[in-house]
Amino acid sequence: MKINLTNCCQMSACYTVRSRRRVHQSCISQASYFSFRDIKIGYINERVFRYDANEYLLLTVPLPFECETYATPEVPLAGIYLNVDILQLQELLMDIGEDELFQPAMAASGINSATLSDEILCAAERLLDVMERPLDARILGKQIIREILYHVLTGPRGGALLALVSRQTHFSLISRVLKRIETKYTENLNVEQLAAEANMSVSAFHHNFKAVTSTSPLQYLKSYRLHKARMMMIHDGMKASAAAMRVGYESASQFSREFKRFFGVTPGEDAARIRMMQGS
Repeated sequence: MKINLTNCCQMSACYTVRSRRRVHQSCISQASYFSFRDIKIGYINERVFRYDANEYLLLTVPLPFECETYATPEVPLAGIYLNVDILQLQELLMDIGEDELFQPAMAASGINSATLSDEILCAAERLLDVMERPLDARILGKQIIREILYHVLTGPRGGALLALVSRQTHFSLISRVLKRIETKYTENLNVEQLAAEANMSVSAFHHNFKAVTSTSPLQYLKSYRLHKARMMMIHDGMKASAAAMRVGYESASQFSREFKRFFGVTPGEDAARIRMMQGS
């Protein structure tokens, strides 16, 4: 979670996040988030969900994601954000092998949440602890992350992770298209091209895309570009017109109109609001 990095202990695939004030985050995620004390309200397209210290959130495809965290000096934010490492996931599945006890149901959606089990909570708390010590984090962190990944994989939402590495399922085909959007979002992509990439008819592509992402292909692309531009303005201090051009808009005025329609405020108003909320 690339916000307030002065308050984060960073290592490969993992961030710890701490704050004593209300925090607003905007990112494009394919990750797990474990929250220990705070209340979070998440927004993905028009979907709104609330989760707290009793649940974890699992995003198995790169989704434009916003959330607000309600933290106070008395009840500060503390949580862990883990990137989904496909290679580590594949290695873990090879070690599990053909165990008959491991039979997770395949997932249709890239957005999942589940109750935080005692096993995951214990491992996540140990990871939060070792992240305070660089040597411990480097030596012990990867194994603890593997342990957390194992418990998520064998838990009630394990099918969402399994779908990431299963070939030729609707989920994996849409995931491949999302990866293309992730690298080519500045280009003039159209639905016909993306459907062909997934080897689907346009109607089947629309249906399966919405099942995975909860939105249509064109709305996803627009949301992706707007979130990318928003992060450039907030984190890099980029002007709205420059951010618009960077993400593929030809008209700064069109970008401003679509930004206000999507986020409810102009780019300048949004950046000022976020800076004020983060105390800068």
